[in-house]
Amino acid sequence: MSGVTEQIALDMLTETSVSVRRERTIEVEGEIISLTPHRKAYMNSPSGRQQVQDEVSEPYRSAIFAVWGEEPTVADPVWESPVEVPEEENESDAGSAE
Repeated sequence: MSGVTEQIALDMLTETSVSVRRERTIEVEGEIISLTPHRKAYMNSPSGRQQVQDEVSEPYRSAIFAVWGEEPTVADPVWESPVEVPEEENESDAGSAE
């Protein structure tokens, strides 16, 4: 039985995004067994670039940034928080019929 190895592949690497596929395998009695296949997409946005910096090892990180260039090409998503209506407004609307 040999140790666990990790294989990394960059799929669909474009100027705006990349999909990083990681697969951990182990060899048992000559047979390679997949342990944890995993895929994660990264966008070429400010936060996506930071995630690549933090989570992707060399030489894969350098390959991504070679295609992405120096600046983000996608804006970070803007998440809107839900609008909360005070309880008084909910109660006053309950009895009105328009």
